Amino acid sequence: MSRSGVTVNDESLTAFNDLKLKKSYKYIIFSLNDTKTEIVVSKTSNAQSYDDFLGDLPENDCRYAVYDFEYDTSDSGKRSKIVFFTWSPDTAPIRSKMVYASSKEALRRALSGVSTEIQGTDFSEVAFESVLERVSRGAGSH
Repeated sequence: MSRSGVTVNDESLTAFNDLKLKKSYKYIIFSLNDTKTEIVVSKTSNAQSYDDFLGDLPENDCRYAVYDFEYDTSDSGKRSKIVFFTWSPDTAPIRSKMVYASSKEALRRALSGVSTEIQGTDFSEVAFESVLERVSRGAGSH
């Protein structure tokens, strides 16, 4: 449970484990339920395009997401890391930003195996190249 009293729905953990262990999904988008008491899965996808993922992030509201980020390295070839996103656009309502910020740790702690964490307030901060830079240098590993 988070500081805000928000809990993580079991389905959220199941979906994450399916992404991590079974590669069932490319990404998962999480949201708060209507009563703002539980973090639930709002979408799972197998779409391979990073642009599809970005298109599923709302322009005017907050979300959490995990993405199985694949990239090539010059020395060791193809790599894959699970990235946790906190999406909190500048245009989101203040109340939504506050609840998502105070509830993030509950979900983050429940998702073991995440290698990088990205906070995005606009699309430039979650652009493929920005994430690639963070992932490939190992930054943001909390």
